[in-house]
Amino acid sequence: MIRVIIERHIADDLEEHYEQAARSTLAQAMQAHGFVSGESLRNAFDHNHRIVLANYRSVQDWQRWYSSSERQSMMATISPMLQREEKITVLEQ
Repeated sequence: MIRVIIERHIADDLEEHYEQAARSTLAQAMQAHGFVSGESLRNAFDHNHRIVLANYRSVQDWQRWYSSSERQSMMATISPMLQREEKITVLEQ
């Protein structure tokens, strides 16, 4: 199993719109082949800083989701709300 950390910084005043889009993305990710679990967290000291933690069975499962048309479509909605590009870290044991 691998863990994927996605770090995002939301632009000011877009928190509500981001939350809606992020929930929809997580709902779609849950249907992806190899998805195990996931959660979305907010920095307690910077509400525009978000972390998504996702567990997948393998790097290949993550890469399949990452390059899927479903994720690309959701990122087309989310990306304009971000102050900078998301940062993705893939961890394995």
